[in-house]
Amino acid sequence: MADPTGRKAVAAVWRIESARIVGALARYTGDFALAEDLAQEALAEALVNWPRDGVPHNPAGWLLTVGRRRAIDAFRRRSALDERYAAFARDLGEGGTYSGNAQDSGDEPWDPDQIDDDVLALMFVSCHPVLSREARVALTLRVVGGLTSDEIARAFLVPTATVQARITRAKKTLGAARVPFAVPTGQERTERLGSVLSAIYVIFTEGSSASSGDDLIRFDLAGEAQRLARVLARLVPDEPEVHGLLALLELTAARFPARTGPDGEPVLLEHQDRDRWDRAAIRRGRAALARAEKAGRGLGAYGLQAAIAECHAVAASVEDTVWERVVLLYEALGRLAPSPVVDLNRAVAVSMAKGPAAALTIVDELAAAGSLANSHLLPTVRGELLTRMGRAAQARAEFEDAIRLCGNERERTVLVRKLAGLD
Repeated sequence: MADPTGRKAVAAVWRIESARIVGALARYTGDFALAEDLAQEALAEALVNWPRDGVPHNPAGWLLTVGRRRAIDAFRRRSALDERYAAFARDLGEGGTYSGNAQDSGDEPWDPDQIDDDVLALMFVSCHPVLSREARVALTLRVVGGLTSDEIARAFLVPTATVQARITRAKKTLGAARVPFAVPTGQERTERLGSVLSAIYVIFTEGSSASSGDDLIRFDLAGEAQRLARVLARLVPDEPEVHGLLALLELTAARFPARTGPDGEPVLLEHQDRDRWDRAAIRRGRAALARAEKAGRGLGAYGLQAAIAECHAVAASVEDTVWERVVLLYEALGRLAPSPVVDLNRAVAVSMAKGPAAALTIVDELAAAGSLANSHLLPTVRGELLTRMGRAAQARAEFEDAIRLCGNERERTVLVRKLAGLD
């Protein structure tokens, strides 16, 4: 009888290790698209074998072993004399097609700390300049972050079909261009760095505020983004914006312990117990921000967001936050990286510095422009501002819209509570 815990184990291991497995297979095969196919085949075998035979002692190694032996089979089919097949055969031995026995995987060493460069190379391949910016980030999120097409679509506020088409075209383009699997150097690395930073940022954003599902925070995604940012900071230590991104992620993650209550429901900033904030993460974040500032080139978009996060991190309470500085930082961010989300966040800061009426003007302009039409964020903020201004009937309509648009169950619960509080 199949053990249901086996399927759960497959899902857990895949979520944590998929990028490393795909990266390792891409290095072994030199073929990005083939590597993902092999990883998916290994995943399919695990879904059959683990519930039946039990979870192997080294689950990630098991998946990598299956993928590598599948690669041998693929290259044997292409050509018995293929040099790559010969190299794999010498390395692994003439084992033939993998039998699927969970006990056969114990000889495959698996040390994630030794293959950071594989994941990083995977990201740089996904961000190759032959792809459009949208395709680069979508492919990176899919292959490295493990996000579904639906999750990526919500992150970019585009239809799911659009994301799926971008990913399919991106894989075909990389194959046609014969893009090598490697971490680029010199000018080529600099040119692709922006897209890599963007991919890490969006992965973390999805992790820190899940767009769908039952959990507010997806610690696996957020943690992976932090890990990748740290690896990148070691790889390119002289790039200030890399440290700016790392600072932003550390300072934001520092609030995770206080962002949810015992029942998993969100705890808003003004109600968070700041004693529960991770002070070590705050120190790491401030150190990374100082390193970005030390470069003397001025903060980039990620550095400015980190500076905003630092304002919250050093304040004893919401009331003690220097909101005027937060507003100035958002204004600078809006000029450097214009975005309706930035404007909406600036409106929140303005409401704290100057009152809800001043902020409502900004939000009304965003609504009139059709910005964030498919997001629950704008009606949520507008509902808050109207509530503070005593306009309960209008606030009710906004919260109803926000509830309809919100994809995360935890956030929706908070919105329902706000709506009920208007009675």
